[in-house]
Amino acid sequence: MKIVFDKPVIGFAAWSGTGKTTLLVQVLPLLKQHGLRVAMIKHAHHAFDIDQPGKDSFELRKAGASPMVISSSRRIAIMIDKPNDSEPDLQDLLNRISGDEVDLVLVEGFKQWAFPKIELFRREVGKSLLYPDDDHIIAIAHDGNLLTQPPIPQLDINQPQQIAEFILEHIKCQP
Repeated sequence: MKIVFDKPVIGFAAWSGTGKTTLLVQVLPLLKQHGLRVAMIKHAHHAFDIDQPGKDSFELRKAGASPMVISSSRRIAIMIDKPNDSEPDLQDLLNRISGDEVDLVLVEGFKQWAFPKIELFRREVGKSLLYPDDDHIIAIAHDGNLLTQPPIPQLDINQPQQIAEFILEHIKCQP
């Protein structure tokens, strides 16, 4: 499944427990320091709710409003209840982001989609590399415990600055 978006999209792909969110929380401010407007799409493997029972928006959504848009002078949230349990469509999520408002989209998860990804790997998680089975992996950020040295860039998973610099260099090369 290939995506189409008018700005660079880079994924962070890894098995659960590797530290994707922890790393992204460190990388995002580094990219923002370079003036980038960064959108984030995160896949969740379970039901989640960003609203609280008893709040007006929660009650309106439960009553059938979809999408439910909440806005204030500082924030807008759009909640859409899906009618089935199918996995979300990354292209549909990207279509909801205005390319005029962002310079880069980072994606956590969506391993099966065809777009550039940085694989995160920690041997202690006990899983195998996604590379080379995914030819969209452009680099591997790891903890120094790879059994083989793949012929793609390797980054230190514990050095967020190095990963941010790799992303900045990668998006400079994008048309």
